[in-house]
Amino acid sequence: MMKANLRTKYKALRSDLSIDTIETHSLDIANKLLDLDIWNKSYYHLFLSIIDHKEIQTEYLLHILHAKDKDIIISKSNFKTQELTNYLLTDNTIIIKNSWGIPEPIDGIEVNNSKIDVVFVPLLAFDKQGHRVGYGKGFYDNFLSACNPETIKIGLSFFEAETCIEGIIESDVPLDYCVTPKTIYKF
Repeated sequence: MMKANLRTKYKALRSDLSIDTIETHSLDIANKLLDLDIWNKSYYHLFLSIIDHKEIQTEYLLHILHAKDKDIIISKSNFKTQELTNYLLTDNTIIIKNSWGIPEPIDGIEVNNSKIDVVFVPLLAFDKQGHRVGYGKGFYDNFLSACNPETIKIGLSFFEAETCIEGIIESDVPLDYCVTPKTIYKF
């Protein structure tokens, strides 16, 4: 299926999820992540959930990262350049929603992409080859392509893999893993 069709399909599927289902699935995903051999790293990039879009609630993963005393990196979006600026999440970080409803830090200690060991990637859909469909703006592809090749890219999804996404282009950065409430996919 083409990316645009998958965006429409999975936005509709997510909109049908109840708050209880989102919370349960989000907790299941966070618990599944504990089975991955990724916890010996230092810098973990985490997206903050857009509640209105019924995204995976990353607060459970945030608690795990805090409990493991990891450095957590969050981003601020620049819609003119389609780039993310990454900041260390600290007790003093002030987070506000931007005009798109994305929770972002106002400012803080900037962290270079080269330092990031693991990125938890938001998505709408993914396939069995590790390709993903996001919102279509290219922020994460731009960001992931600027990270080290060794950076581990982990998608988080409420839904299982599609067989194949049509329309993949060279600038689409594939995932290393995708975690759903039931399955860990390794690519």
